[in-house]
Amino acid sequence: MLLKALLATSFCVVCAAAPRLAPPKTRVDSTVDKLHGVDVPDPYRWLEDQKSPETRAWLEEQNKFTRSVLDANPELPKIRERLGELMKVETIGIPRERGGRYFYTKRLANQDQPVIYVREGLKGKEEVLVDPSTLGGGKSTSASIQGISRDGKLLAYGVRKGGEDEVSVSILDVDTRRLLPDSLPRGRNSSLEFPPDKSGFYYARQDPSGPLVFYHQMGTAASGDKQIFGKGYGNDKGVGVSLTDDGRYLTFTVWHGSAGKQTEIYYQDLKSGEGIKPIVNDIEARFGGQIEDGRVYLETNWKAPNGRVLVVDLKSPSRENWRELVPERSYALQNVELAGGKLALEYMENVTSRIEIAGADGKPVRTITFPALGTTSGLSGEWDRDEAFYTFSSIAMPQTIYRYSLSTGKQEVFARVNVPVKDDPVEVKQVWYESKDKTRIPMFIAHKKGLKLDGSAPTLLTAYGGFNLSMTPTFSATAAYWIERGGVYALPNLRGGGEFGEAWHEAGMLEKKQNVFDDFLSAAEWLIANKYTRRARLGIRGGSNGGLLVGAAVTQRPELFGAALCAVPLLDMVRYHQFKVAKWWVPEYGSSDDAKQFEYIYRYSPYHNVDKGARYGAVMFVTGDSDTRVDPLHARKMAARMQAATASDRPILLHYDMSAGHSAGLPVSKLVEDAADDIAFLLSQLP
Repeated sequence: MLLKALLATSFCVVCAAAPRLAPPKTRVDSTVDKLHGVDVPDPYRWLEDQKSPETRAWLEEQNKFTRSVLDANPELPKIRERLGELMKVETIGIPRERGGRYFYTKRLANQDQPVIYVREGLKGKEEVLVDPSTLGGGKSTSASIQGISRDGKLLAYGVRKGGEDEVSVSILDVDTRRLLPDSLPRGRNSSLEFPPDKSGFYYARQDPSGPLVFYHQMGTAASGDKQIFGKGYGNDKGVGVSLTDDGRYLTFTVWHGSAGKQTEIYYQDLKSGEGIKPIVNDIEARFGGQIEDGRVYLETNWKAPNGRVLVVDLKSPSRENWRELVPERSYALQNVELAGGKLALEYMENVTSRIEIAGADGKPVRTITFPALGTTSGLSGEWDRDEAFYTFSSIAMPQTIYRYSLSTGKQEVFARVNVPVKDDPVEVKQVWYESKDKTRIPMFIAHKKGLKLDGSAPTLLTAYGGFNLSMTPTFSATAAYWIERGGVYALPNLRGGGEFGEAWHEAGMLEKKQNVFDDFLSAAEWLIANKYTRRARLGIRGGSNGGLLVGAAVTQRPELFGAALCAVPLLDMVRYHQFKVAKWWVPEYGSSDDAKQFEYIYRYSPYHNVDKGARYGAVMFVTGDSDTRVDPLHARKMAARMQAATASDRPILLHYDMSAGHSAGLPVSKLVEDAADDIAFLLSQLP
């Protein structure tokens, strides 16, 4: 009883402070589209124009309203202080070795952005190469490693403003610490590769017309860069380029949409001077290709939904000579890394990480074991070096980076993130529940040990469910704080993700997208039925495709949740593909241009299913001007429509940042403020 009373006091002090104010009025227009014989009203079409004076004035009023609600919370300063302790800690990225030098990023506890460092040798003194605080543009300017020459003498780094996806690229002479005149203008630049002689570099760029690969000759202007691949592909495709360390083979990879069903792979032998040739371009399956010692190692789901590895000898690359190296397992293959003359195979078995090491012949060598239910990521190494690096974390364990010997299996800690979490023991477990169609879905649940299951615990349910991405148990400061406050943190693994291979992904895409929403709603019902929480104390959160998930859950079952955080979301699914880079996602969702696909899209599109007079719980939409991936018009239009429709007195808020975007790049001080706003909102609305 004492624990229950303390928890009730802890959370309900916040609840009592939330004011009940009316949001600003929003103009309604009469726009109606007729699609495939159906009238589709769009009363807030005018909010799509982000730069119009009317939209800007509306945003200013919305932000004033949102701040009036959030700032009235007396616990907000304390929440911000504690999250600052958890988030303002020293962090470090996985290093990459080039020419005996180790390059990595690190952010000190008192810094807002990571700095790029180099060490001469693994134990050498670290030296600053690029400090984003010196690049201008304020705290939201960040720097990232884009490419490193094989001898470690040239560093290509990207500069990002705010949270946008685009980066400009500069080249640094590592020996002299001087910038070279070569650079790339702001754009969706990626996959930068230097040949051994450093006479230029290859790179990919996603232009509005489609993806292209260029070669830049050092000492020349980027405007004259030679296009070498990509002509004829539309903006629904993506391209990447890689170069073998000896500079002989270029590999071009073409993706048919994000997590699309087909991948094409081409290669060029630069030594022979022959043209670009296909390895595979006519199979409806996903492939990833890496070339070493004249052989292509193909990771693929072709005839293997859980994934397998094939090998192709470039002396005889025709399909009849392809050979299976690593057969399909009962669990899903997530990634293959070539390092130390071996294959490091990252698998996911029942949504926990498993790394198997195999020889170049595919024969098993050993398996890496881990201390808890958790997640590995960032596995990387070089074919000619006996080392690889990877990270491990779990919901209750902050990230640790390990250095691993491929030949011996020995490993050592390279770096550990020291987060000041409290000593309260945390219980993390995996449960299974039935979705609407009886499919069994796994879910991770974390809370303090000794939690009494009487339905009183505030619970945060978060998920994603799409694009073949897996939601695994990893550490986050917000989850740690939630649990510290006596809450329950729940992470279900919905269909549409990659947790159980391609079949699991396909079960939650296109016309089967409703399965994802059903899985999420069933998770909520299971938590309530098993007395972890009750509806009024159940909060949900999701971003991007997860924002679509939250929007669908709120509109389909408004009575099931007390509060919802919907971040950088897709919500107008009828028009989503017309904005920014969204044609890249048509293979996942479909398009309303197609009559059959329009039918199911319109049925679940959150913006079109807001019900006038429904009693919605509290909702906060989070986005910003610099989201160059998911257009913030979705959140603007949805906030306006829900504010006008709801019959409850719970707030519908728009948390709109004039500089934030979709990607990483915001200063940690801003991340702390935003996380505190999110948590304070949820706590205040879960009485």
